[in-house]
Amino acid sequence: GAHGRTVNPWRRDRTPGGSSAGSAVAVAAGMVDLATGSDGAGSVRIPAAWCGVFGLRTTAGLLPSPDRTGLASPGVLARSVDLAELFLRRVTDGYAPRPASLPVPAVYSPDLGFAEVTPEVAHVTRQAVGRLVDAGAVRLVAGPCELLDPAEAWTAVRAGKPTPRTERLRAANDRTLDALFARTPLLLTPVAPTPPHGHEGPGDVYSTALTWAFNLSGHPAASLPAGFTPDGCPAGLQLVTGRGTDAELLGFARALERVLGPAPVRADG
Repeated sequence: GAHGRTVNPWRRDRTPGGSSAGSAVAVAAGMVDLATGSDGAGSVRIPAAWCGVFGLRTTAGLLPSPDRTGLASPGVLARSVDLAELFLRRVTDGYAPRPASLPVPAVYSPDLGFAEVTPEVAHVTRQAVGRLVDAGAVRLVAGPCELLDPAEAWTAVRAGKPTPRTERLRAANDRTLDALFARTPLLLTPVAPTPPHGHEGPGDVYSTALTWAFNLSGHPAASLPAGFTPDGCPAGLQLVTGRGTDAELLGFARALERVLGPAPVRADG
């Protein structure tokens, strides 16, 4: 950009993620307590995960969005779940908190049935889920969450050229998610399949592999700091709940944040 490269506050040779990079870095560096963003494929959740802050993408249609495809929803990046909730209280009518009743029943999917997740990210997120179970915050519900890879359908919708094939794919994933949320209120996954990549680009792996399915389906989704990979970069745990249950999602996130700890502080940031 005109003002130079935006760097990850934990490692300057890595990206903070996009496209809400500046918002995530400002929060992670302590410049602001919260910042807004827009999430059309993971653009709030991925930088939140890679910068070690909380990030929320709201349910499709909850807040106004200029995106005619319906993929992008407004979101917020914040130092804590409480601050993100303060944002939602101010921008929505009749918002009421929904405290979580523990343990929260949840399905943990390490890859949504199709994504290639690096071992170090898989380890951090699995360890985070283990801590949540051990603390009595989460009770894992048996059964997988296996979606079809949404890449083709997301790309077709973004281009405004959906086909019968991509619409069938989208509908199949919607049925899978509807069935899942009929039996459990919370889905947990990694946020990004890899640690933050270098500034040269992601290579062959889509950073959005685990996030853009929920842009297609319209579900609210969040990134909660889960720990660090061995390269010293943060990783995020993705929380997804039923459409329109943003308040419940924040209630779950607050309960899980109590176990996993607040957003890490960058000492020299």
